[in-house]
Amino acid sequence: MSRAALARAVLRGLLKRCPKCGEAKIFRRWFTLVARCPRCGLVFECEEGHWTGAMAINIGGTELVFVVALVAGLVLTWPAPPIAWLLAITIALNALVPVLFYPFSKTIWISIDLLLHALDERELLRGS
Repeated sequence: MSRAALARAVLRGLLKRCPKCGEAKIFRRWFTLVARCPRCGLVFECEEGHWTGAMAINIGGTELVFVVALVAGLVLTWPAPPIAWLLAITIALNALVPVLFYPFSKTIWISIDLLLHALDERELLRGS
């Protein structure tokens, strides 16, 4: 796969788009992904447990935001960091970020999965 194709697939995942064709309307609501892409027919959930990777991406993204917020809070308020405020802010972020990042983690995972496992004939036929 060329670098341009790789960059395009990753960017589509970050923008909540179908990694195969770039279609934007793949979510009915914030938490509800359609079964297949309305434009190219790509089936999003291939098998039971398919979204384990998306959960890992969501956890990793949440941890990254937590660490950045905690370190920034400590650096900006050192030598007397307000521990109670930092704790409240980071707990709130740990509750909010996974909810807000949820659809993005799914499309990022779909992009990674598509990059790692090229579509075979059955998946192409199933999509049409």
